[in-house]
Amino acid sequence: MTALWGVGNDRAAQLARLGIHTIEDLLLHRPRRYEDRRRFCPISQLTTEAAALARGTVVALGLKRFRRGAKSVFELILDDGSGRLHCRWWNLPFMENYFAVGDEVVVFGKLSGLKPRTMDHPESEVVEGDAERFVHVDRLTPIYPLTEGLSQRWLRGLIWRTLERFAGQIPEPWPPGQPAAPGLPTRPQAVRWLHFPGEQAEAELARRRLALDEFVALQVRLQARRRRFERHAQALPCGGEQNRLIKPFLARLGFQLTEAQTRVLREIRADLAASPPMRRLLQGDVGSGKTVVAACAALMALESGYSVALMAPTEVLAEQHHLTFRRWFEPLGVRVELRTGSRKTAGVDATTLPLANGAKLPALIIGTHALLTERFDIPRLGLVIIDEQHKFGVAQREALVRKGRYPHLLVMTATPIPRTLGLTLYGDLDLSVIDTLPGGRGRLQTFVRTPASLPRVWAFVRQQLAAGRQAYVVYPRVEETDAGAVKAVMRERDAVQAAVAPFRVGLLHGRLAARHKEAVMAAFRANSVQVLLATSLVEVGLDVPNATVMLIENAEQFGLSQLHQLRGRIGRGAADAYCILVAGSLTPEARARLQVLAETQDGFRIAEADLRLRGPGELLGRAQSGLPRFRFGDLAEDLDLIQQARALATQIVAADMPAPRPSGPASEWSNKSG
Repeated sequence: MTALWGVGNDRAAQLARLGIHTIEDLLLHRPRRYEDRRRFCPISQLTTEAAALARGTVVALGLKRFRRGAKSVFELILDDGSGRLHCRWWNLPFMENYFAVGDEVVVFGKLSGLKPRTMDHPESEVVEGDAERFVHVDRLTPIYPLTEGLSQRWLRGLIWRTLERFAGQIPEPWPPGQPAAPGLPTRPQAVRWLHFPGEQAEAELARRRLALDEFVALQVRLQARRRRFERHAQALPCGGEQNRLIKPFLARLGFQLTEAQTRVLREIRADLAASPPMRRLLQGDVGSGKTVVAACAALMALESGYSVALMAPTEVLAEQHHLTFRRWFEPLGVRVELRTGSRKTAGVDATTLPLANGAKLPALIIGTHALLTERFDIPRLGLVIIDEQHKFGVAQREALVRKGRYPHLLVMTATPIPRTLGLTLYGDLDLSVIDTLPGGRGRLQTFVRTPASLPRVWAFVRQQLAAGRQAYVVYPRVEETDAGAVKAVMRERDAVQAAVAPFRVGLLHGRLAARHKEAVMAAFRANSVQVLLATSLVEVGLDVPNATVMLIENAEQFGLSQLHQLRGRIGRGAADAYCILVAGSLTPEARARLQVLAETQDGFRIAEADLRLRGPGELLGRAQSGLPRFRFGDLAEDLDLIQQARALATQIVAADMPAPRPSGPASEWSNKSG
């Protein structure tokens, strides 16, 4: 940055703290807001309440130095006919060099005193025909993120001068021949409007154009990666063997698949039989039947003679899957193995069991991160299924896939993903959605309550237990860490037992040994424990149709999608179910968030609300998700731009054009760093 006039080593270091290292970084430094400084206010009407723009002639000025130390104050007096304004700058003696009696001056600020009308350290500009006329006032003025040592005026002036010098060198990032973005400015115009728009609408158009550039660059990378993968990867044939295992499996289920499940299975079967390896994301709301679809996909691969790996984020969920799939698959003669950090199933390891012809028997291997260890190998791995994909990092997903020779990949999530996130985060995956729930289920209601309502809440829970039902009670923490402000399961156990006596309470949290967790879950499934006191560990995996109550304390501590997951543990049977959210601190923001859950059970609507309220970084965790940082793109609002970017990227990739950069090809403005 020292290549620019006025930017020495100290200034360059300050800019670096803002992530500004090149001229390109500087010109893409996005204002955080704009102040409308176009409407002049008579000096007589200025107030101490709000900043305003005023204009007057300098009738007097002077610098006063104080005897003690180097303190000083420079003051000028403006007159506009309606009154006089005293403008003061403390300890900035050089300001006297900028003004003279008779100058017409524009100032922006709010009064610090009324008698006389005084404005301290206003932004100011002398009305004259210089190159930076009205950069700071008499316009929509950009307000930038700053760091210590930088002022708005200095940075704004630097950006103005840099634009004047380099505006003609700002390149279009897309390959030649690509159509311009319809309804949006060119990139050079967008960069200028970003900083100095004539109207607020121009600033938004600039943001949208620069956001589109970011989205196109990302989509091209995603689609090019998928295209290279499909060209070089040869899939294992996993389309199945005349439904040899699936037919008896479906016959034993005892219920019919929904139309949505059947449609998704057709999509998966077509992928498994095709040449490029399947890369598919399966979305479905809680209770929609994704596990049954995953089981059918696994059976297709097993019928074809290939093993299947299913990875879950927690031991609780892995163990739940192990019990479920053993019940489903062992009557079909399929071995189901469990691999977690603390244990593996006893007996012969199915991955090494030889057949008479020397081949190895295919199996379903269920596990947690333990499946990723180098020493664990899965011969003839044909299909990888990853449950609750959002709990894993992108690198972990790829590590499991690399264990085989381009196995097919099915990733599942019961946390509905907003469409904008789905098209960016999972843009290289095909999408299947189970958009209907199985029939025959009772009504599920959600209520938001305060701690004052707890006596009535516990009375209702006891009523449900007396009717033969079961309940979950969830707290945010295992142990108390903040003097009781947020409840914890270890501290509340005795209180919960007393509140539901004589019914039995079981305790489940992540610090328990695997055998203890299994014993508690088995007791709850068998109804020998009527209340399961737990942390959010139970948000996925547990399926107990007799459980009809979900009581969550300190509900404001959870995200909307996590609360929706927890609620999904109930309402799985024919009886009505009740989710009670007790908020210890019901701020207006918390009330708005929790009210979303009370009003809808649509996971996609809830996910969209969660995205708007929390933002993608907090919602997903950037390190885990691999989500890129967008300067201009808004993943809560820009669905139309992302869809447009996908279409443009498809054209670019199909034509084998060079991939665009978000900031365009190399040029003086994008590379100069001094």
